[in-house]
Amino acid sequence: MSLAVRFDGIEKQFGPVRVLHGVSFDLAPGRIYGLLGENGAGKSTLMKILAGYERPNAGDVSIDGVRTDFTSSRDAEREGIVLIHQELNLADHLSITQNMFLGHEVRKGFFLDEAAMRDDARAALADVGLHKNPDTKVRELIVAEKQLVEIAKAMLRRARLLIMDEPTATLTPSETQRLFALMARLKDAGTTIVYISHKLDEVERVTDEVIVMRDGRFVARAPTPDLTRRQMANLMVGREVSDMFPPKPALIDDARVAFEVEGASVPGWADGVSFSVREGEVLGFAGLVGAGRTELFEALVGLRALSAGRVSIAGETATLKSPRDAMRHGITYLSEDRKGRGLHVDMALKDNLTMMTLERYAHPLIDKRAERGALSVALKDFGIRTGNPSSRARMLSGGNQQKLALAKFLHPDPRVIVLDEPTRGVDVGAKRDIYFLIHRLAAEGRAVIVISSELIELIGLCHRVAVMRAGELVATLGMDLLTEERLIAHATGTH
Repeated sequence: MSLAVRFDGIEKQFGPVRVLHGVSFDLAPGRIYGLLGENGAGKSTLMKILAGYERPNAGDVSIDGVRTDFTSSRDAEREGIVLIHQELNLADHLSITQNMFLGHEVRKGFFLDEAAMRDDARAALADVGLHKNPDTKVRELIVAEKQLVEIAKAMLRRARLLIMDEPTATLTPSETQRLFALMARLKDAGTTIVYISHKLDEVERVTDEVIVMRDGRFVARAPTPDLTRRQMANLMVGREVSDMFPPKPALIDDARVAFEVEGASVPGWADGVSFSVREGEVLGFAGLVGAGRTELFEALVGLRALSAGRVSIAGETATLKSPRDAMRHGITYLSEDRKGRGLHVDMALKDNLTMMTLERYAHPLIDKRAERGALSVALKDFGIRTGNPSSRARMLSGGNQQKLALAKFLHPDPRVIVLDEPTRGVDVGAKRDIYFLIHRLAAEGRAVIVISSELIELIGLCHRVAVMRAGELVATLGMDLLTEERLIAHATGTH
């Protein structure tokens, strides 16, 4: 069952951009390792090499002392190495069972043994706490449920080494606890786990040892109990990290209401929600996964049906039937799904940036020079790190993709900005940059709404936090009442 890994001088480059520089370290069997680093540090690329998705340009990977050269993820899986991707890797039109066994179908003679696969899928889903019919189409699941399907799918591979890339990004606290219990059982059975996460409290809690990468290089390793969270953060960014949250901009007493919602209802998701946000204010939305926050705002900006309610913008009633309507009224919404609804990852950076404002650059042909100039400004203003400004969005790290998505949705110069999980999967340095950007937007007099599952983030950023539970807005707390305990109590109904 045990499996030991050794990286020796691993180098990797994509075109002219080198992302790994002679990385060497080893992993002992039956331990949980926290693999830390900023977005772009090379963590995911190194793990994709281990799992057979990428091949190194130089260096060796050894398994149990034997040099290996995986040509595909199937090769790695045969050795018991399984990667749970940060970005969901599911076929929406297939069922849960079909996704879990895709490429690994169980046969009975010439035919697929669908009953056996369904039973195995149901058992694996129960292990991760997802009680769904295995015949359910994946497109009918919310993001958190899809993440649990990915984890359950990995369990079916009976991994000897399991790589988890941001596995709790979409999970509720109870789902996260169940995952941690599952990890402990796997460790006791001898499985090695590599846990990639920017949630340092989780790394501190569940890992035995921390390995830190920076700028494509191995920089440190230490037993987890020997490091504080602040020390972990400092090692990741290579400098002292302090003041994660900027001072909150002072609210102007007579600031006008920028966005007001009365009695908004979304079938199956929200019922009679009313709130307002003023110019210069950061309003947070808290709640458990499934509370209806995302679905409410998707309806408010025209992405799904709003069955009842009234929307006012700067005091005037508005009908928003599409995101284009919302943009014309000065509202933009950045989805929590940056790859599915935020960016076109196979398009160039400049094309992503200007997509929502093409009329500025069409005279009538697209002014490519002006687009390149806009991109140059955005790269600087948003701190987007890229080795090649002409590359596709797919080539950016997760944190830099998120910054590009922010730049894209702010390019129309909106007055009301809705950010859904703006720092999900983003490292500590990029988080700080995004926090300061949010406060800069508020200081300019814009109204900012932040939907987040990270309570510390909401407390540090927001002037007020609205809490939703089971589709209803149950409380709105001012700065003097913002504590994790109060937010959790209202979100769970135990207040």
